[in-house]
Amino acid sequence: MNPLIPGIGQTPSLSDLDGRARDIFRRIVESYLETGEPVGSRTISKGGVHLSPASIRNTMQDLGALGLLNAPHISAGRMPTHAGLRLFVDGLLEVGDVGEAERNAIEGRLKSKGGSMEEALQEASAILSGLAGGAGVVVTPAREAGVKHVEFVALGPDRALVVIVLEDGAVENRIMRLPPGITPSALTEASNFLASRLQGRTLGEARGEMRGELDLARQELDSVASRLVADGLAAWGGGAEDARALIVRGQANLIDAGAAEDLERIRRLFEDLEQKEQLIGLLDGVKEAEGVRIFIGAETRLFSLSGSAVIAAPYMSGRQKVLGAIGVIGPARLNYARVIPLVDYTARVLGQMMDG
Repeated sequence: MNPLIPGIGQTPSLSDLDGRARDIFRRIVESYLETGEPVGSRTISKGGVHLSPASIRNTMQDLGALGLLNAPHISAGRMPTHAGLRLFVDGLLEVGDVGEAERNAIEGRLKSKGGSMEEALQEASAILSGLAGGAGVVVTPAREAGVKHVEFVALGPDRALVVIVLEDGAVENRIMRLPPGITPSALTEASNFLASRLQGRTLGEARGEMRGELDLARQELDSVASRLVADGLAAWGGGAEDARALIVRGQANLIDAGAAEDLERIRRLFEDLEQKEQLIGLLDGVKEAEGVRIFIGAETRLFSLSGSAVIAAPYMSGRQKVLGAIGVIGPARLNYARVIPLVDYTARVLGQMMDG
């Protein structure tokens, strides 16, 4: 058995590679990340590896058997698989630092928004898009303001508007169908019942607690008004989650005019970016991380077909309370050494602004 190749079904690790294989593997991945092109044995030998092209090819074949490299064409060189990229990122990547000019640019552009978090989040997405060369993405925080006022407003004989005014001045509106037999007094009764119980609670808290109080509503209200309360809660179903936004900037960066063979991958990636709920769910998973998280290709169901990579970090305020996530989406050959510190630094600057 070749000492480079672990048992069937095992995931390769750096310990499976001897010094020669590790060096050649690192050079191949670094060259691929820089050029996007498959790397041949002659390129490696010219780069300072004192081995014959034949010896390098043999090692490359072993790395291919490990599942770390593949060849897009029979006569082409090798390029890393997603498993190879993961091994490289986890064990061989040397992460750089954010330069002073970039730090100043990030801080200056974010703080120029005058304390407006909505504008700062928009700008953060644009900054990462421009500096990292992919699409910048931000998930905005869930709204935490308490409910100030609730009211049902009749729009006609069978429809009403549920109006929820929050303590931060925001207004949530939902259109709902009215149950048969509704009267203006029932609308007022239902409005007063909800307003008295929801005041000061967040939408998420209100939704959860009021579902448990529907029996009480049926006891205190007439049947039509209690039905209206239940339907009203259902009408604003998503509540705080619906209020969250997914900000995406720089999709044009994902299109490489010189990579016609990547057009299908780009098309799939654009379709992935349309999946708001799944993308928010993916970025929500970053909240549990203490720093930057990296997803490559099939490691996420969302980007398995497009073969894309996501580099994301949580941003937080106050006592390290995570509010959302920010990151970059792009091809699997993102410049990880450059993008990782950019995402991390931008997330930390956002956090500092929220503390201010």
